[in-house]
Amino acid sequence: MKGEPRWKVAILDDHERSRAALRAAIWAAGGEVSGEAYRVADALPLVQRTRPDVAICAVGLPDGDGVAVASDVITKLGCPVVLFTSHTDDQLTERARQAGVMAYLLKPLRPAELAPALDLAVARFRETQELKQTLEDRKVIERAKGRLMARHALTEEQAFQRLRRAAMDSRRPMVEIARALLVSDPLTAATPQTS
Repeated sequence: MKGEPRWKVAILDDHERSRAALRAAIWAAGGEVSGEAYRVADALPLVQRTRPDVAICAVGLPDGDGVAVASDVITKLGCPVVLFTSHTDDQLTERARQAGVMAYLLKPLRPAELAPALDLAVARFRETQELKQTLEDRKVIERAKGRLMARHALTEEQAFQRLRRAAMDSRRPMVEIARALLVSDPLTAATPQTS
């Protein structure tokens, strides 16, 4: 393989045949296997150590629940997960959705399905993370506008324009200006933050 791999993939599955099929399909699609684990207990250390672009996780594992470990990988390590299972039902689908799983692959693996599933999972996860960050940034900007409005008797539009002007003048993102204002404003320390 020349150049950068299409994706680095961590595999969590206790069946050697399944892992072999995944390895072959990943390599054939231009990807790289960053590491493999067989047990739930090894999943987080594997993902933390190898920093893959995506993890493929079997649902049934000998020492625990693959959906639960997928949730941990997603929330604690910020890595998208694709579930790999021989069956699916409404309950499993709902648990996977709640865990933040981005896609499914069904056993036996059909290699042609792997690349689209991984591409989609990585892209959707990135979009989701960006949306979450945008929402958090907006909350910070709204709090900063509120502080300016209270402190200087400004309208919401005037407070926004002040933040915008300060961002343009300093060539920094508006959210950085808002955070700096909230940290430096003495009202911040006296007023509890709500999200």
